[in-house]
Amino acid sequence: MKIRLLSLLVIAFSLALSFTACKKDNSSSSGNTTVSQADAAVQADDQTRVAEEINAVSNDADAAVSSESSLSGKVLADICNANIVADTTGDTKKITITYDGKNCELNRSRTGTVVISMAKSVHWKDAGAVITIAVQDLKITRLSDNKSITINGTKTITNVTGGLLKDLSSMQGGIEHDINSDGITITFDNNTQRSWKLAIKRTFTYDNGIVITEEGTHTEGTTPGVAVWGTNRFGNAFTWAITSPLVVRQDCNFRLTSGSSVHTGAWGVATMTFGLDATGVATSCPGTGSYYFKTVFVGSAGKTYTFILPY
Repeated sequence: MKIRLLSLLVIAFSLALSFTACKKDNSSSSGNTTVSQADAAVQADDQTRVAEEINAVSNDADAAVSSESSLSGKVLADICNANIVADTTGDTKKITITYDGKNCELNRSRTGTVVISMAKSVHWKDAGAVITIAVQDLKITRLSDNKSITINGTKTITNVTGGLLKDLSSMQGGIEHDINSDGITITFDNNTQRSWKLAIKRTFTYDNGIVITEEGTHTEGTTPGVAVWGTNRFGNAFTWAITSPLVVRQDCNFRLTSGSSVHTGAWGVATMTFGLDATGVATSCPGTGSYYFKTVFVGSAGKTYTFILPY
C-alpha cells in the first residue's frame, strides 16, 4: 500500500506557491518580491520530491519490518530493484535495503542504503515498538530531467498502539505511528545541503476502507502542530503546520479529502484548506473529478491573495 499523504499536501502546496509567485511578479513594480517566480518553482519542486522520497523510505521500511519473519512472522517483502538482507544474530535486529536501479514505475532511479534496526526482544506488532531508519547516501535521480537529490539521516517510527496494517479491518481503535527526525540532510545537485526535521502523528483506521489521518506534533516558537521544518536550498527557514488533521480515504481512491495547513517562509504565509469543490465548499466522499484547495496567501509585503485550485 502506498501512503502518499505527505506528498499530496506538498504537491498541492507546490501549485499554490508557483501560482503565488506569478501573482507577486505580476503585481510588484519594485524590489519587494522576496522570492522570485523561478526560485519559488525550484523550492516547490524540491519540497515535493524530498517529501515523496522520505515517504517512500517509510513505506519500504514498513513493508520490510511487517514481512520479515523474526519481526512479524512472515517472509521478507519484495521491493522493486532493491536487495533486502535481514540480520537477527546480534542484540539489535537489522534489515538492510540496498537500492540498485530504477523503480517499478521507471520514472526514477535509486542507489544507496537504508538500514532498519529494532531491539532484539521487540516485534513490530508490539505496542510501543520503535524502529530506527538510517538513510545512507540514498541518491534519487529523476529520469525525465536527470536531476538528483541525495538523502542522509536518521528517523524513528514508533508503533504507539501496536498492530499491523494487514489486520487493520479487524482492529478496534486503529493503529497510531509517530514519525520523528532531528535532521534529514538533503544534498541537491548543485551541492547545496540543507536539513529538515519531522514530527508527525499518523493514524490508520478502517471505515469502508483504510482511513489515514496525519497531524503535526511539534511546536516551533509559538506555532503548534508543526509537521516539517527546516531550511530550503536557498537557506530560507520554513515551517509547515497542520492546523486541521489531513485525511486520506481508500474509498476515495486514497485522495486527500479534508484538512488544512499553514506554510510559512520568506515568501509569506499560505493557509490552505483541502477537500473542497470548485466553489470552495467542502465536498463529501466519494467525490468525483478533482478536489480543490483554497489558499489565502499573505505575501512578505503584506498583500493578500485568495484563490481556489484543483489537485
